[in-house]
Amino acid sequence: MKWIEVQIKTSSQNEEIVSELLYKYGATGLAIEDPNDIIAFSRTEKDWDFIDPELINLGFEGILIKAYYDLADGILETIEMLKDEIQRYPVQRGEEPYGEISFTEVDDQGWSDNWKKFFRTIIIKDKIIIKPSWEDYEERLGDIVIELDPGMAFGTGSHETTLMCAEALEEHVNKGDTVFDVGCGSGILAIVAAKLGAKKVIAIDLDETCVKVSKENIENNHVSDIVDVKHGNLLDLVQGNADVIVANIIAEIIVDMTADLQKYLKEDGIFICSGIISEKIKMVEDSLLTHGFKILQIKENNGWACIVSLK
Repeated sequence: MKWIEVQIKTSSQNEEIVSELLYKYGATGLAIEDPNDIIAFSRTEKDWDFIDPELINLGFEGILIKAYYDLADGILETIEMLKDEIQRYPVQRGEEPYGEISFTEVDDQGWSDNWKKFFRTIIIKDKIIIKPSWEDYEERLGDIVIELDPGMAFGTGSHETTLMCAEALEEHVNKGDTVFDVGCGSGILAIVAAKLGAKKVIAIDLDETCVKVSKENIENNHVSDIVDVKHGNLLDLVQGNADVIVANIIAEIIVDMTADLQKYLKEDGIFICSGIISEKIKMVEDSLLTHGFKILQIKENNGWACIVSLK
């Protein structure tokens, strides 16, 4: 299958807004190449064998975001609209462009080769291990191993927001809990919740590709009897109440959710949210407090935040 790969050179500060725009115009998957992530991963001696030094140098200051679109009628018009929003409209408002855009045609193998070189086994708090399906890992007693093949869905587990959500789930999910995962991506957090002992997990995503890939990953991790994946918007299709809700999306959508969120949580239920850039922490915190939540923890990592709150 053929795809159009749209590449945007941008800054770390613009990562969220550029990603939003790409999904707004129908991207079926994103790959974000950030030299700072590679450098941070390389700081321990045991990791050096896995690092290709060429990955550290993008040839410019900032990050590279790659989005993937079906090669179909209308794609050139879509790219022109993207150019307008990323390059032209900000200038018209007296702002700097959000980035520099280019595009090329690739096939499925091109996509695969692109993100596989960045996806290595990740250990979260010495207990949760997220590993690519093509890598070996020697499992230890007590390990929770998640085997992942993101395919065309967003999420390998390496992003700060995913890591912080997984850590929060480890702290707050108890055996027998019901968990809702809003914006499930490739299904990582839903699988983590299931393997931590949740008896029921509902994973929701608006992107059909994410739903498909999540189902495949959930089946491959043998938790299909626990995790139900739904194609829908936020919590619209959910019935009942959860002990824990996790939403790794963006700040604005989290704020929009908070007005109705309590009716989906049990008494003393936990809400874990991330996808929040540091500048928007107060906006999310204020919304949660306004709607009756108690803030338990705010954790920051490399410009991103995860907020844990109690109903």
